[in-house]
Amino acid sequence: MTTHSQQTTATWRDIPTTVLTLGMVSLLMDISSELIHGLLPVFLATAMGASTVIIGLIEGVAEATAAITKVFSGVLSDRIGKRKLLVGLGYGLAAATKPVFPLASTAWQVLAARIVDRIGKGIREAPRDALIADITPPGIRGASYGLRQALDTTGAVAGPLLAVALMALYADNFRAVFWWSVVPAALAVALILIGVREPAANAQQPQRGWPIHRQELRRLSRAYWIVVAIGGVFALARFSEAFLVLKAQADGLPLSLIPLVYVLMNLVYAAVAMPAGVLSDRIGRTNLLICGLIVLAAADLILAFAPGLTGTAIGVALWGLYLGLTQGLLSALVADTAPLDLRGTAFGIFNLVTGGALLVASLLAGWLWHAFGPQATFATGAVFSAATILMMLTALRTDTADRA
Repeated sequence: MTTHSQQTTATWRDIPTTVLTLGMVSLLMDISSELIHGLLPVFLATAMGASTVIIGLIEGVAEATAAITKVFSGVLSDRIGKRKLLVGLGYGLAAATKPVFPLASTAWQVLAARIVDRIGKGIREAPRDALIADITPPGIRGASYGLRQALDTTGAVAGPLLAVALMALYADNFRAVFWWSVVPAALAVALILIGVREPAANAQQPQRGWPIHRQELRRLSRAYWIVVAIGGVFALARFSEAFLVLKAQADGLPLSLIPLVYVLMNLVYAAVAMPAGVLSDRIGRTNLLICGLIVLAAADLILAFAPGLTGTAIGVALWGLYLGLTQGLLSALVADTAPLDLRGTAFGIFNLVTGGALLVASLLAGWLWHAFGPQATFATGAVFSAATILMMLTALRTDTADRA
């Protein structure tokens, strides 16, 4: 699997304005989403009496729904050549779900809202990532994806901080806090309509048949399928962050401070994502991915065996470091290995595989937690991390032998 970027004269300063705009849209929507999601696991467990199995089911099904939707939206964006339309539709649908959370009276209503919200996420993500690849020179793709990811994660810091402030203001009234999520979501949709531009060449692509044709799948390279396989095992190692929240609660963190778990994780994530992307453009992506997995294994082991809130805080910070080292790079690898006219399809397939793996991982994590406690959940995550490292090293050796 060749991971070194193509050389160009472009630098990170040449990142297109549309990439920055998409990053700001992600920032606003993440403020909205994390204002809810930073509190949602505890809201479900305390206000609705949901078990960890139900919480794992809600998180896993929601993410798997998004993954399935990404395939269709990615393929459709390749067919019609109008990625902005699908990006706007996806963000608009997610924004429309925000009022449901403060109105929900059962866990199943929350599940329904999460599914619709994730359908919106699924509609927007593959076309958005493909649009970034369309407008960004190959030599700064890592930087472009890193910038968008950093802005997205900055929103994921601001959202939980806002949640903490609002929980104090409203005396731990979850529903009153959830209503505030409507405002940044509406601003995100407005920014898409006003500020996002896509290249005219996209609109001139000829429409082709539906659905995906076998001959098109054959055009996706072996290197691409290796990236997909690695992404799937990555997702198995990284189950839902909802379990970080539950771990902090179990260790005694007060309800009003629960969103600080996401704040700590995402502060590290946001700080690392952009530098990691720039570095990957210079030295290649694979070494950074392996470093990220080593960090994830360490985070899981600390969360499993280090006692108290101090151990949990260290584990959460390392989890954020892992995300910063890996998530933007996986997107850049898909863009590096996919044909120009199949980028949306490639991102859709990649996200389907990783979303399905995340469903399995979240259900397994919920069951392990329920049956054996948090130690078993995080220890199993460490095992999957080690397995992914071995898989990547094997793929590297095979690729090196093929090119020798």
